[in-house]
Amino acid sequence: MSRDDHELLDRSADGDRAAFESFVSSHADAVFRFLRVHTESEADAEDALQEVFMAAWRGAAGFRGGSGRAWVLTIARNAAHRLYRRRVGEPAHFVDLESTEVLGLQAGWGQPDGGQEDDVDVLRRAFERLSSEDREILALRELEGFSGEETADVLGLSLAAMKSRLHRARLRLTAAVREAGDD
Repeated sequence: MSRDDHELLDRSADGDRAAFESFVSSHADAVFRFLRVHTESEADAEDALQEVFMAAWRGAAGFRGGSGRAWVLTIARNAAHRLYRRRVGEPAHFVDLESTEVLGLQAGWGQPDGGQEDDVDVLRRAFERLSSEDREILALRELEGFSGEETADVLGLSLAAMKSRLHRARLRLTAAVREAGDD
């Protein structure tokens, strides 16, 4: 946990707006990137960003330690899911029925490497083809550099479940890179 985050949130809970502004400026970019993974447009991500930090301001007194970044990204994840549910009128689902073997074959196990993973445009197109759940876990681990424990905490998963979901997301990304490289 960042001692600075803990102190800033303690002061924010006491009504210190300057402390909260420091907390926001430390984490706003990461929260926006994370929300952008979950939303259909930049405008939706900006709306959700406002909702996240309003909830963080109201909930600062409830912060119980740990990583301030993980705490605010958990709030962001919940805000993104609420936005999604409002949009489609039903809860998001997290069912993953594909076998690892099928995913591995789609990812090209046992086949020569195509070399497209170094092409930023191919990687971007592949990432956009993934489900929001896959983009979410990859963004936390690969883009934001969260530890396994932090990622599991943000997603509300056990460490083992997070590792399984991450492995499947990486396989799907590899398969999507192969497909996007063929476009």
